Amino acid sequence: MMLFAVPAAAPDNILLPAAYDVVWSILGLLPIVALFIWMLPRVMKMLDERAELIEGGIKAGEAARAEAESLRAGFEEERTTALREFAAIREEAHGEAKAIVNAAQGKAQSESDRILQNANRQIEAERQTAEISLRTEVGLLSVELASRIVGEALQDKDLAVRVIDRFIADLESQNATAEVEKLR
Repeated sequence: MMLFAVPAAAPDNILLPAAYDVVWSILGLLPIVALFIWMLPRVMKMLDERAELIEGGIKAGEAARAEAESLRAGFEEERTTALREFAAIREEAHGEAKAIVNAAQGKAQSESDRILQNANRQIEAERQTAEISLRTEVGLLSVELASRIVGEALQDKDLAVRVIDRFIADLESQNATAEVEKLR
């Protein structure tokens, strides 16, 4: 009885695998190698296309960013120009408004002066009319009074005018004397 079985053929070199292992390994690796040979160029081509697409997208993005920056700078310049124009227009409008207000004030002042002059002329004319009317009435009253005092009617017009003028001159001198005394 044998306790240990001895193999029929002993391998010569233990580092070399058996022939059936090599055959089955080659048969197992053959589809994988064929797959890599067939798929690797396609995968590499697809990766290259994706890299080109990404690089193109990056370049397009950079170009778009540069264009956007250029547009932004242009818009900023236009905005600055528009703000300057707005400020100039606003200043011009303020100047025109001041000119209009000054013109309206000048016109109102001249109209006020004209109305005041007309009123002064009218007052002076009414004063002169009232003075003449008062002189006439006072003259008539003085002639009537003198007629009563003297007892004769003053028929002579020249004499009547002289009496009236003398009477009025006396009244004015008395009036002036009274005003001077009031001021003292």
